Parts: sequence; structure tokens; C-alpha cells
Amino acid sequence: MSTRTSAKHHPHDDAPDTADAFRRLAALPDGPERDTLRGEIIEAWLPMADRLAGRFRSRGESFEDLRQVAALGLVKAVDRYDPELGNAFESYAVPTITGEIKRHFRDHMWTLHVPRRVQELRNRVRFASQDLSQTIPGRRPTVAEIAEHARMSEEDVLVGLEALESFTALSLDAELPGSEDGYSLSDALGSPDPALETVVDRESVAPRLAALPERERAILYMRFFGDMTQSRIAEQLGISQMHVSRLISRCCGKVREQVLRDAV
Repeated sequence: MSTRTSAKHHPHDDAPDTADAFRRLAALPDGPERDTLRGEIIEAWLPMADRLAGRFRSRGESFEDLRQVAALGLVKAVDRYDPELGNAFESYAVPTITGEIKRHFRDHMWTLHVPRRVQELRNRVRFASQDLSQTIPGRRPTVAEIAEHARMSEEDVLVGLEALESFTALSLDAELPGSEDGYSLSDALGSPDPALETVVDRESVAPRLAALPERERAILYMRFFGDMTQSRIAEQLGISQMHVSRLISRCCGKVREQVLRDAV
């Protein structure tokens, strides 16, 4: 297979001339001959895939992993390229390989997976901020300036700016900046309040309790809020303990029945 340089058809100076090979590949049926030719084409274009991977080597991913991702993008480009459309292969391969690398960063390089829309907003905000920083020296671009430059709403810009600071996650056990006593984020987290489960019940019961006669309200308050025994309540009111017990049972049953009827 010829790999001579063709300045007339290829924008890259060292691009291999594989036009004839692609036409032959398209005409071959599945089999060993086609597989061999396909492998030769992929091998011929691997240097270009490596160069594209090199553009992203400073973003925290190993170059070898980036090369593998770029090679995968190249394979997809070779398999999907249609020489009959008349376009040079690299005009199709470059965006295909670059897109594969970018998807790798979007889908695999975040500590926590976030919606793709948020990741794309982050990239648009980042690129717009970089462009504006060259024309607005001495200060950071405002939200309005970024929105106008990137043709985004200010709400989307704010989402993108927040995502810029969220690429990696902080461990809950990590010591907080400025802490000298080992204070971590987990120490600042609250725990579920068991009283929240009774809020609805309390609000439902409150108006029914308020409608009870004064003596019954006083008995229920002393029993359930004052934590007084039935004997002490009976002594304080000058009635028998048995009477106190019957009043409590009757009041609770009445309130329960009214609340359940209201809920129907």
C-alpha cells in the first residue's frame, strides 16, 4: 500500500495517501484480505492519531491511555469512512478521533459522573473565559461577558462556572483547609432528625387538641409533655387515678378518630 505524501489532497504534510486503499477496502467482502488491508490503513494513520492525542496530554490523563482512546477513534473513522462522498479521509478522521478523546474526558475523568449537559456547559464557559482573558487583561470576565461571548444564558454560565470548581471531589475524611485539629468535612455533617417524622402528626393533632375541654388538655399536657405519672396527675387534680386513666384513653381515642376522619 502506498503511503507517499500528497499535498494536493491532504492538509497534513505527512498524511499517507490511502485513497486507493479505501476504495479497494469498500469493494472487498468480509474476509482475511479485507482485514489485512484495513489493518494497514489503520497503521498508516496511527501517527496522526498519536499527534491528536498529544494535544490533550496536559489534562491529567496518561499519554498511553490517550493514545489508546485516539486509536479507537481512528478505528471507528476507518470503519465508517465512505470514499464515495469525495472527502479526504483526514477531514472525517480528525473530528472523529478528537470527539472520542473528548468523550473519554467527559465520561471517565470526573470523580463523580455528572450530566453531559453540565459537562458541555463547563467546557463552553472554560473556552469563553480563556478567549476573554486575552482581551480583558487584569480581571476575570463577568458572567454577562461570558454569556455574550459564548451565546449562552447567564443561568447556564453560572452552572458552567460551578462545574469548573467541581471536577474532582473532596473526601469526607479530608482535613479542611486551615484546620489545625484534624477537623474534616464529615465532622460538619448533620444527621437525620427523628423529630421530622412526627411533624405531620403534630400539625394534624394540634387543632384537635386545642378543641378539647380545658381539663382534658391539662391532663394530656401533664402526662405527655410534663412526663407526670397518672398518680401525680390524679393527686394534683383531686380525682382518682382510674378517672385520669379513663380520661386519657377517651381523649386520645377521640383525637385519633377525628384526625383519621379528616385524612379521608
